[in-house]
Amino acid sequence: MKYMLIMRATDEAFAGMVNTDFEQMLETIGKYNDEMIRAGVLIAAEGLDEAADGVVVDFSSETPVVTDGPYGETKELFGGFYILNVASKQEAVEWAKRSPITGPGFKTEIRRVTTIDEFPQDNVWIQKERAWREATGQL
Repeated sequence: MKYMLIMRATDEAFAGMVNTDFEQMLETIGKYNDEMIRAGVLIAAEGLDEAADGVVVDFSSETPVVTDGPYGETKELFGGFYILNVASKQEAVEWAKRSPITGPGFKTEIRRVTTIDEFPQDNVWIQKERAWREATGQL
């Protein structure tokens, strides 16, 4: 099963990382990533650029409204993610608990990634997606 570990933090927690030595942070996260690679569970891992450089497309009105960052008032920002291939939700939880990015304001949300097989296979759009995934080596 695939699970996404969504790395989240408050604005204050992100601000506190400014004082962290970048090389040390790369070393710490690199070791965590390497552990998951060696265990054969890591599928993908990406960090995100600063929220101030992001854009929000809001569909609250009939015409979508595009707003440049920084975002309005937020409680937590999504800072990056991991995709793991593990046997169970509990195994995903165990990997998340090993995260080296810890402290007040840091959280990891864990969500199962659904598979194409869970959707109606007679649907034309699912069939098109399946064909695309097969053609690109994803299935």
